[in-house]
Amino acid sequence: MMAPSGPAAVIALDGPSVDGPLYTRITALAGRAPGWLDALVSGWSTYGLALFGLLMAAAWWRARSRADLPGRTAMALAAPAVVVTAFLADSLLKSLIREQRPCRTLHTLTLEACPPPGDWSFPSNHAAIAAAAATALWLTDRRLGALAAPAALLMAFSRVWVGAHYPHDVVLGVLVGAAIAWPLTLLARRGAPVVERLRGTPLGPLVAPR
Repeated sequence: MMAPSGPAAVIALDGPSVDGPLYTRITALAGRAPGWLDALVSGWSTYGLALFGLLMAAAWWRARSRADLPGRTAMALAAPAVVVTAFLADSLLKSLIREQRPCRTLHTLTLEACPPPGDWSFPSNHAAIAAAAATALWLTDRRLGALAAPAALLMAFSRVWVGAHYPHDVVLGVLVGAAIAWPLTLLARRGAPVVERLRGTPLGPLVAPR
């Protein structure tokens, strides 16, 4: 692994020594898998985050129909901001640690084109975003959260399968996303009085049906 440079690189993480052999076994398995399976996993890895956006929109729509649960509506409205916060925190860790992508360090054949130098690997942004969304959804709407949780794990695994990340990248990404989303979503529940006040304003349709 290339040594980090610059004052922002405070940690030098040697990815191959952590779980490089596991990464190469997974990517080798992907290389032997049927084409249709690789296409499905690659498609999910590339476009799957859109599902979490749809689930958050559904959570907001379901919450606004319950006038007796303004706290739930507040959490649903805050979910996108919670996910963005998790993404920013994860990106900050990337800039501090600066772990090279495994496809550059190990030179393995991967399903996904190797990102350019400077696009750091640890932790995984995809995993953090998916885990943050799933956590916010779980706290807001258990039914939707039950769909989002396995989808988030599948997103994390898909990033290793296509060769974009080491397993430890996605594990920490999931932990970062969940650790940030849990307290922020619970904090958002305190916005219930704001939701109640908005009902009598032009923004009322955001928090309650007409």
